This record gives sequence, structure tokens and C-alpha cells, in this order.
Amino acid sequence: MNVPVFIDISLEEQAEELRGYFKSLGAEISEERSEKGLEDDLHKIIGVCDASFKEATESEVEGIMNGIVSMLALCSGDKSESLILSFCEKLSKAPTTELGLVCLKVLWSLFQSLEDISSMRYHVYYYLVGLAGRTKQLATVYTDMATTRNMFAKSQPALSTEQLQKLYRLLHEVLLASGRSEEAGLVMVELLGTFTTENASQAREEAQRCIIASLADPNTFLFDHLLSLKPVKFLAGELIHDLLNIFVFEKLEVYNKFYEGHKEFVNGLGLKHEDNTRKMKLLSFMQLAENRSEITFAEIQESIQIKEEEEVEEFLIDVIKTKLVRAKLAQGDGIVYVSSTMHRTFGPGDWQQLHQLLSQWKTNIHTVKDQMQHVASAQVDLMHKKI
Repeated sequence: MNVPVFIDISLEEQAEELRGYFKSLGAEISEERSEKGLEDDLHKIIGVCDASFKEATESEVEGIMNGIVSMLALCSGDKSESLILSFCEKLSKAPTTELGLVCLKVLWSLFQSLEDISSMRYHVYYYLVGLAGRTKQLATVYTDMATTRNMFAKSQPALSTEQLQKLYRLLHEVLLASGRSEEAGLVMVELLGTFTTENASQAREEAQRCIIASLADPNTFLFDHLLSLKPVKFLAGELIHDLLNIFVFEKLEVYNKFYEGHKEFVNGLGLKHEDNTRKMKLLSFMQLAENRSEITFAEIQESIQIKEEEEVEEFLIDVIKTKLVRAKLAQGDGIVYVSSTMHRTFGPGDWQQLHQLLSQWKTNIHTVKDQMQHVASAQVDLMHKKI
């Protein structure tokens, strides 16, 4: 098969070579260049470029597609945006995983060829994420939200809220399918943060899914940040919002009372009562330990509703493993010594307390510095007197 290779030839000649190549594959395209110019040539070529998926080898497909990328990079006409979108659409429909990987590389080359200010980077990246998800290569195009936001920091015009929501929804879906549930949760929080009071109702279902996923995640214990999201606030007064409030503020006995009255609702959410109970026990202990340096096993057994005294130590080991609480067990004395604990909520009062603590540290550091300078000066004076 004669695959065209482009070496120091004009864009028009490249177009003619590609026309002839795809014609040889049986595609419905003429070999002659369009009288309307290069943009029309590219439009026709992109329209049949998927013919190579059936006939060419993977390396040949890559070479051909990269040839089209090089032409798109040099094309600055009014129709270049629609050409890029059409090309991305073709690549996104690669029929096999192997060809999908080839197209993923080509799409990445296209993305890299666009200037940082180009609004088309968003559209190409959207297709990249979708194809990376299909080929299980998401890690090659997605690191974290901060990196993704930085990709489009210089975009002109800036990305619209609708564009961000569309991308975040896709990222959330692909991250979940890739088994990266914790990162998917972070993306969902970002998504919900794009809504305002006026349009929060549009994200009702997503807000519910976000709450359920957070409660179900065995490694997530802090939920107060969800309450500030507008779509979550919109759910106020509903059972799902009441349940979230319990996990943010309340103790185990409040959850148990809620569950007894709404068993079908909780089970219908796909949440397991046993897992909820375990998490609420951990959260109740965190709250108990917030302002305590030592707690007796007996008090823990009563407040956390642990039936057997022997199970208290096992529970405390489970707590320490979460790294939410730093503590040491004195089994012989039946006491746990708490050195620090994560707060379940962090409100204005907590910020004020932190400010006071840091201010006190600052004052103490200045005092120590002044004392050290005084001691150093005294030592210098003493040395001079000896001399």
C-alpha cells in the first residue's frame, strides 16, 4: 500500500496526495484538489479519513492522521474550528482498542499543536478524555483538577460555565469507570461548585449522587464542605439532606433513630447500614475526642455503644488506622491518650481559635528571639571584657 509521506511539499500537494490515497482505499473522494481551496480539501479528506481504519496498519494510520494534524496546525481559515471538531469526532470512533490508542496519540499531538490561548484546546481535550476512558488510558491525559484547570487558564475567551460542567461530568464518569472513585468525588464537588442559587435545581440528581458516593466511600469521613454547595443546599428539607447533616454534626444515637424511621429510604440509596454504623461510630469518637487528652475505655464503650469491653481496643485500633485521630492506648489502665484529632466541622469559631493560636505562637517566637539576642549580646560583652 502506498502511504503518502510528506517531505517539503506544500499544503496543497499534501491534500492531493491524501485525496489520492483515500481514493485508493475506495473512499468516495476525488483525486483532484478542490477549486474552493485548502479548507474544502481538508473537509473532504477528514470526511473519509476513517477509511484507513479498515485497510491500513496501525503505524500507517498514525502517519496519515498526523499528516492531517500538521495541515490543521497550519490552517488558519474561518472553518478551521469546524474542521478540528470533525477530525476529533472521526478519531473518537476508532473501532478497536489498538486503533483507539493510535488515535489517542494523534489527538494529543493535535492538542499540543494548539496555542495556549486557543479555545479549541477545550474541545480537543474533551475528546481526549472520552477516548482515554474507552482505552483505559486516562492517566495519560488527566492528573488532577488543578492541572486540568491550568490547561485552560489562558484560553480566550475563558471557558464558559456550561463548558466546565460538560467536561467535569465526563471526567467524573470516566474516573468512576477507571476505579478512581475518590478523585471522581473531587471532580463532582468541583462540578457542583459551578452552580449558583438560581440554577442549583438543575444539579439536583448530581447533588444526590455526590452525597451518596461520599457517605458510601469507606475512606471519606469529613462532609461539611458539601453543605456549602448550592445544589446540596437546594435539597434542604429532604431526607437525603437530613442524613448528610447527621454525618456532619450528630452522633451515633441520632443516626440509629433516623435509620429506624427510614430503613427503606437508606437501603434504597444503596447504602449499607453496617457501614454507616461503623462510620458514625468513628465520627462520634472524633467528636468525643476533640477537646480531650484522655478518655476511659468505659466512657467509649457507653458513648459509642460497644457491647463487649474487649471490643473497645479493636475499635480504637480501627480509629487510629484512619489517621483521623492520633492516640496511644494504655490497655492496663483502660485509658486512651489523645494527642490530636481531626475536627468534623471547621466553622468561624474554629478559624478564630486557629488565628489566636497562631498569633500566640508568633508572639512566643518573637519573645524567644529577643531573649536569644539578649543572651548573645551578653556573651559578646563578656568576651570583650576578658580580652
